[in-house]
Amino acid sequence: MNHRDKVLVTATALGEMLARGAPVAVLAIRNAAGDTAGTPRIPGAVDVDLPTQLAAPGGGTRGSRPLPDLAALQRDSRSWGLRNGLPVVVYDHDRGLVAARAWWVLRWAGLTDVRLLDGGFAAWQAAGLPVAQEAGRPEAGDVTLSAGHLPVLDADAAAALARDGLLLDSRVRVNYIGGPGEPRRGHIPGSVSAPAADALTEAGHFADGDTLRHLYAALGADGTQPVGVSCGAGISAAHSVLALASIGIEAAMFPGSWSAWAADPARPVIIGGKPQ
Repeated sequence: MNHRDKVLVTATALGEMLARGAPVAVLAIRNAAGDTAGTPRIPGAVDVDLPTQLAAPGGGTRGSRPLPDLAALQRDSRSWGLRNGLPVVVYDHDRGLVAARAWWVLRWAGLTDVRLLDGGFAAWQAAGLPVAQEAGRPEAGDVTLSAGHLPVLDADAAAALARDGLLLDSRVRVNYIGGPGEPRRGHIPGSVSAPAADALTEAGHFADGDTLRHLYAALGADGTQPVGVSCGAGISAAHSVLALASIGIEAAMFPGSWSAWAADPARPVIIGGKPQ
């Protein structure tokens, strides 16, 4: 299995898995509160609420979306039907930019077979695959989680990596550039602008491997130096970590990201389009 197939699955491949009854948990990742009953979905998909189930309460230098409490994550994962050794597919309605957080958190917590649906729900619909309206109701699982299986940066480590390696900033460029306002706007000194959506095609799929390799090599992520990724609050950064993983480059993530950095008045801020 190549690097891409370890982190991504196509709609056609997932459809075939479900049609033949292959064991797989499908999670629909949501980033907005509200009743999702009647929302079109992949049949059997279980709703996961990103703010409350894939993050702990935030604030201050913890950032807006800290890593979830491990015991709470394990309890929620079992309610989603996750079991030890069961493959997991995550998806969203936003080109993977939300669901990648679930991919990252579950991999960080020790699950090894977690993949993102390439192209998200739009790809599923475009393939003419079955759609359901009601959320799946799986039997409780027995998964056991443990922390620390993907590399994580804190603010000090992110600052050091921006100086001595490569720290990519996956926010949209206007947020990277920043400007006057509260909370503070701008970027971590030395970090390089690399909007997460640049890794996607117009249709919302991840670009092919050669394109991604050229994209990230041009930014300095060519396998010759350590790489980390920051964003606003640890969501789009996970998308970029996944994109890099699809071409065989490991990258650490700064979960607190800009929301944690900007909350500390002692941390310097760069305004403008250049790293320094």
